[in-house]
Amino acid sequence: MMKLHRPWWSVLPLRAVLLCALLVLNHPVYGDDEIPADVESTLTDDAELYVTPKVDASRLYFAEHFDDLFEDVEKRWTKSKATKDDAAEEVAKYDGEWSVEQPQRPILSNDFGLVLKSKAKHAAISSRLNRPFTFDTKPLVVQYEVNLQEGQECGGSYIKLLSAGDGTKDLKNFHDKTPYTIMFGPDKCGNDVKLHFIFRHVNPVNGTITEKHCNKQKDRLDDPFKDKRPHLYQLIVRPDNTYTINVDHKTINEGSLLTSFTPPVNPPAEIDDPEDRKPQNWDDREKIADPDATKPDDWNEDEPAQIADPKASKPSGWLDDVEEMVPDSTAVKPADWDNDMDGEWEPPLIPNPLCEKAVGCGLWKAPMIANPNYKGKWRPPLIANVNYQGKWAPRKIPNPDFFEDLTPFRMTPIAAVGIELWSMSNDILFDNILISDDVAVADEWAAQTFDLKVRTLDRQAQTLWDRAMRYINYKPAYWTAYFVYCSIPLIAYVWFLWSRRDKEETVVSRVLKYCNSNPWMWAVLVVVVGLPVALLLYFVCFAKADAKAEVGRRKKMEDSPPAAAEQEDEEVKRDAEMSPSAQRATGSPGGGLSNAEGEDEQDEEDDEAEEENEQEVEAGPEEVARDEEASSSDAPIDSKFVEGGEGVKKRKARKD
Repeated sequence: MMKLHRPWWSVLPLRAVLLCALLVLNHPVYGDDEIPADVESTLTDDAELYVTPKVDASRLYFAEHFDDLFEDVEKRWTKSKATKDDAAEEVAKYDGEWSVEQPQRPILSNDFGLVLKSKAKHAAISSRLNRPFTFDTKPLVVQYEVNLQEGQECGGSYIKLLSAGDGTKDLKNFHDKTPYTIMFGPDKCGNDVKLHFIFRHVNPVNGTITEKHCNKQKDRLDDPFKDKRPHLYQLIVRPDNTYTINVDHKTINEGSLLTSFTPPVNPPAEIDDPEDRKPQNWDDREKIADPDATKPDDWNEDEPAQIADPKASKPSGWLDDVEEMVPDSTAVKPADWDNDMDGEWEPPLIPNPLCEKAVGCGLWKAPMIANPNYKGKWRPPLIANVNYQGKWAPRKIPNPDFFEDLTPFRMTPIAAVGIELWSMSNDILFDNILISDDVAVADEWAAQTFDLKVRTLDRQAQTLWDRAMRYINYKPAYWTAYFVYCSIPLIAYVWFLWSRRDKEETVVSRVLKYCNSNPWMWAVLVVVVGLPVALLLYFVCFAKADAKAEVGRRKKMEDSPPAAAEQEDEEVKRDAEMSPSAQRATGSPGGGLSNAEGEDEQDEEDDEAEEENEQEVEAGPEEVARDEEASSSDAPIDSKFVEGGEGVKKRKARKD
């Protein structure tokens, strides 16, 4: 086959297409409002400004953010040095590796978490509460985040609230048998997915301890084990014995400590008498075989279920003397065949060629049909048992271990938080562990941590490539498989055209010629080529950025540069000194914008903007200055008061 020499410019279209694809995939994708050049230069991967959460210590029993432990995790946490009693020596040690680090895919700057680095090893770590939690008149609120960065196939990511007592005096001895009050968190192995809520109940009569397992939730939790995103788990146990389990602020399970656990907290008042035995003459058969029935005389149990069809006849042309299988005449005995070891060689059998043209060959047999005389083995019919006494059951006696605990909420006090795991997945990240008696405190903590992460992850990616990678969990190998799959029909078609090429024709002319002779090929080209191009143009031209991401970017720009803040302070003070009439004349009430040459711009604004400007004018210079002073204070600010912005109300940008 003669080699086809292509001119040097024939590869330019391919190179141009690849270059355009790279530019498009890495082109920033924003919403309808384009971000200015000076703002774009300061954008980072963090759409939200993260600050280590600060909550009044008197309002909580434990709060751990791990942000200041990246150099020494054992400053506040104790790694276990214990060994398991019921395990082989090589796997009995708690030698799992713990580390404080940022997630594999950083979400917020300077946000760290506790990561289990090793897999298929026992790992345990614990930390003491600020003060023991006593189950009295206030609810227990437990909350923490988990990010399964490598997914999860078999293992847990739960925490244990360790009981106060001798078991928590030395946390270096923390192991699987250390007494705990509550175990809470997700667990999975294979197809078995659980969200544990287990509490250890103390029998008020004899002091024995029994684990009570919460009934399974209705909805199956699959996403937290495979989406590789942080998830927030919250448990609320109230003094009225009710509980609520929330995942990502959504209630997935709730119930009562008295009725929603297995085994139940309170045992039954009566139990079966273990000494009672069923009498020997007790007849519990509802029906018996009729003793008076006899087998009919014409009942033949030897009749087969199927017989040869007596009406069938051998077709004409049937070759009785021809074998169905004959030796292969073309077969050759292998050269290495040894008759002494392999036996006498015989050629393999093949279907007889004579039978292919005939109706059939070989021994003819009539087809089998159901035997009309077949009745099977005879059995007497069943009749009601006149001696039936009912189903026997042992008599009930009072339960000697009966008790009634109407306040199972009053559990053993909690002294420490522990994580004791064995998992087949590594890089399990724990973060923002909190124990409190106030749900509002937990929600405030989540607003400063988890909610920021969710807003950052849910914002629209800055480039089409980042957005696509997020959808496939940042696994480029999936794109390779997708590309190969989509390339198979295109390669096959190109090869087909190449095999039928004419040296005097070009590739384009051959394609057009083939498509003209086969009109259906135009539809194939539209689907194969037009659909990916249409999708690409849609994502580039019509994709809208998330509104929350836009707010996060602008908020960070307004908060972070000190020069911009000082310039805004000067504008506020200058506008405060002006009279309300002057502010309206300049078009900058309360610190509005004006052009560089000092010319007044008369722009029409909507009713909402006018009301906002009038309120800022009526506030006066003193209130504006006081708000500015409050916004620049270094004192801690409650997140629920600063969620909308800084101390001074943000002004709307005027329309050009």
